[in-house]
Amino acid sequence: MTLTDRSREPGAAASRHSAPLLRVRGVRKSYATPQGPVPVLKDVALSLGERESLALLGESGSGKSTLLHLVGGLDEACSGEIEIEGATMTGRPDAERAALRRAQIGIVFQQFNLVPSLTVEDNIAFQARIAGRFDAAWQDELIGRLGLDDLKGRYPEQLSGGQQQRVAIGRALAVRPRLLLADEPTGNLDEATGDGVMDLALDLVARTGCGFLMATHSTRLAARLDRRVTLASGVLVPS
Repeated sequence: MTLTDRSREPGAAASRHSAPLLRVRGVRKSYATPQGPVPVLKDVALSLGERESLALLGESGSGKSTLLHLVGGLDEACSGEIEIEGATMTGRPDAERAALRRAQIGIVFQQFNLVPSLTVEDNIAFQARIAGRFDAAWQDELIGRLGLDDLKGRYPEQLSGGQQQRVAIGRALAVRPRLLLADEPTGNLDEATGDGVMDLALDLVARTGCGFLMATHSTRLAARLDRRVTLASGVLVPS
């Protein structure tokens, strides 16, 4: 698989020799309003291979977060299919989607979603422990590379927004996910720290073979990923 070829259409990222890590086909999503359903995603299709990264661009309200939530099993599509390593995410009960998410997916949310009663160290380890994939050496490496060594014993309320964002990123990476989803992961970080976070995420992609799907407003950061697509009027188009 060639990671430097940026000319492929959305959905053409799969390895020639194996099924895609992520496959999204014909996904539609609408939200109910008093005036009737409002479509957000219309027949979205994409695929993502191992060790491949894809930037999802689009204006605010374009549906980027919605698509990430559907891929991560946090919400249910109105129609279509989402598969992760051949396992279908769509159509499953909430509990089954949650189990698949814990085992396969790391998610960096815009709102951090840290556990207030846990320290930095325990927040980072939280998902990995639940999934039975905690690795103390990897956790120590993450903490060091994210600049959190001196903050391990603090609680979320004792951290700045940027520090909380770094903890959230560490938690997503600690499980060594097969698929890493990130919703504006550097939005609360200064440029230098944001670049360091991107280095770490792309290093994980290279070292573990996971896929990386990132929603971002930053064309500068998007340019560092293998491919870029844009959500416009609910449809994905090449960027």
